[in-house]
Amino acid sequence: MKVLMVCLGNICRSPLAEGILQARANAAGLDWQVDSAGTANYHVGETPHKLSIKVAGEHGIDISKKRVRQLNKLDFTLFDKIYVMDKENYNGAKRIAGDSWDVSKIDYLLNETYLGENREVPDPWYGGYENFKEVYALLYEACGRILENKS
Repeated sequence: MKVLMVCLGNICRSPLAEGILQARANAAGLDWQVDSAGTANYHVGETPHKLSIKVAGEHGIDISKKRVRQLNKLDFTLFDKIYVMDKENYNGAKRIAGDSWDVSKIDYLLNETYLGENREVPDPWYGGYENFKEVYALLYEACGRILENKS
């Protein structure tokens, strides 16, 4: 199984989701490949946000070596499932995919927890440490549901 997590800049939410799902899949003995990308190119080549790295590290997950990358058309062929964090990411992914768009491969991540509600993972970019911890908790629960439903 190859899973891609997508947010706007690939600096806060999607690298956290990538780290959480990869760690949980590994712990479950699953041979999954998890990656993340952003619909924008603001931070390409950088590491994730320092608070994403900190919160992940507090849970034994090291995302400090991750490098930000932008979503590309090929991703829609390479990955089995693509999860977005919000409506802006969904629309951005659709634009980038062009004729490679496959609605069966893409979904809002929180639909794993709140089926069909298209709830959005809040962007902690402008918030503080507590916002990043709240986002981690949402992502952790949704990633657990992915494993329950897909393994």
